[in-house]
Amino acid sequence: MWQGLQSHPWAYPALEVVHITGIALLVGNLVLLELRVFGQGASLPVHALARLSVSLSLAGFALAAASGLLMFSSQPAELLANGAFRLKMLLLAAAACNAAVFHLRRSLERLDAGARMLMVVSTLIWLAVIACGRWIAYD
Repeated sequence: MWQGLQSHPWAYPALEVVHITGIALLVGNLVLLELRVFGQGASLPVHALARLSVSLSLAGFALAAASGLLMFSSQPAELLANGAFRLKMLLLAAAACNAAVFHLRRSLERLDAGARMLMVVSTLIWLAVIACGRWIAYD
């Protein structure tokens, strides 16, 4: 597959567009849900919004993960040696742990300070993931 990415001048940039689209779906919908957890849009039922938001976030994650794996396959050695890439992978693991804690404690049923704190942590982690993703090219 990586030969195809290298032999077609538009293939890698097109894959980056897919990756960015996935990130936008993921983070955009998490921020929407976070706004609801913080009380914005109180007329919207939180569980219905969460079903839609989480579904779209998962679709975005799937796009970002699949395209990211393809991009990784084109230059694994270089990426594994890249500090920004390694930090990005660590942050992705932290995001997964944070999401697990959020759902295991049933934060959407509580909408308490703990839920708000976990949502803020989630957003900060995803912003750091995005920053690391951009930094990979300069590391």
